[in-house]
Amino acid sequence: MNCCYIDFYSLVATGLKVEICREKEELKEIRKKIFYLILPITLESILEMSVGLFSMAMVGRLGEIAIGSIGIGSRIANIVWAIFKGITIGAGVFVAQAYGAKKMDKLRKVIQQTILSSLILVIVIQQIIFWNASKILSIFKPDAVLLSNATQYLRIVSFGLPFLAIMLIAISVLQSMGDAKTPFYMALVMNVVNIGFGFLFIFGKLGFPKLGLRGAAVATVLAQFVGFCMAFYVFFRNNGILNPLLNKNFFQLNLQEVKNIYRVGIPSSMESLFWQLSAIILTRIMLKYGNTVFAAYQLGLQAESISFMPAAGFGIAATTFIGQCVGAKDGEKGKKYLKEIMKGSMMITTLTTILLVFFPHGVLRMLTDKENIIVLGVKYLIIMGVVQAAQNASGVLNGALRGAGYTKVPMIVSGIGLWCIRIPASLFLAYILNTNIVMVWIAMGIDLVIRFFLSLYLYRKKDIYNTETVLE
Repeated sequence: MNCCYIDFYSLVATGLKVEICREKEELKEIRKKIFYLILPITLESILEMSVGLFSMAMVGRLGEIAIGSIGIGSRIANIVWAIFKGITIGAGVFVAQAYGAKKMDKLRKVIQQTILSSLILVIVIQQIIFWNASKILSIFKPDAVLLSNATQYLRIVSFGLPFLAIMLIAISVLQSMGDAKTPFYMALVMNVVNIGFGFLFIFGKLGFPKLGLRGAAVATVLAQFVGFCMAFYVFFRNNGILNPLLNKNFFQLNLQEVKNIYRVGIPSSMESLFWQLSAIILTRIMLKYGNTVFAAYQLGLQAESISFMPAAGFGIAATTFIGQCVGAKDGEKGKKYLKEIMKGSMMITTLTTILLVFFPHGVLRMLTDKENIIVLGVKYLIIMGVVQAAQNASGVLNGALRGAGYTKVPMIVSGIGLWCIRIPASLFLAYILNTNIVMVWIAMGIDLVIRFFLSLYLYRKKDIYNTETVLE
């Protein structure tokens, strides 16, 4: 009997050891996949952040009008970016779930229809912006000098919007399939082009004309064109994902397919539009306090990207891996992915929070030598630094919800945070109480904290790991 008991317990112990080893190997594989997706995305974010800082530093030497012109001009360009970012998120959800379910024909059709529909839409938008730039920018109520410079900047930048749309599709599709290296290489080349031509055209170096603010716009369009060319090559090269579809039927729109993609993508577009529209209102509030406050806010946003741009990669990873797990009907693995992604996000956030809260002067001095702007910008960075953990954790949870197809939930969270808290509070503080600008920035920080708790509640309420795919 004792021998039997020994054999039984030995078998149980052996089985437990095998199971533990299997789980350790699975966790190791999960961390490896997250790392190989996150690393290029993080490097890409750091690269874009660094180039953004460098570009803003160059423009910052041109003065407050140049900074403000890019500020309000970019607000309009970013609305277009928001529309297509949302559409590509919708396409990315389809791609991730189709990739997890190994439905490659469906995957190709989604990419094809996203490209065709986006090109038609973006060309129409570009023409509207080009011919009505001054009228559109008038909503900010800038003075005559600022309006003239911003109009010039926006009209030039509008020519890059079609290239931007295709580039966004390529990045979203590749990342949804787990390939983050190619988008990183694309971003590397693009940013080198942007910063190189920006330097040459802004300051008139090596025989190039000194274009100042216009030079920054021209460099942006050139960089986006290069990105478009690389995206075209990646899609249609010999082993490219769309090469099998490269025939006369490629340009046939399937309205039902487009409708399905946009049904998932439009909530994400609305979420991004909420941000951009709220940014327009906030821009008007900042301009109420003067060009110096607005310049400090613009540089503060750029500096804040030290935190939220690297952390944004973890949100993308959550969308990718949760989407793939939902497509593969493997909810348990999805839970493991999210746990590891959240841990990584919080590690990065801790480091960047320390930088923003304790060393804001050093960060801002990289962007401008104007002491009056730095003094104000420091206050903004400290406030935003304190709430970075809430903002970035919310980004991961929303990414997971999107991957499962719940794109409406992040939209609802953003809508409540922005239009029920941030904007009403900012308007009340600025126009009714006439408070210091710092109080407006504190209200913006409170919005991010409330939004995190709302995202956490909705994430726990939804059974994202056992849901039907968007393919069904």
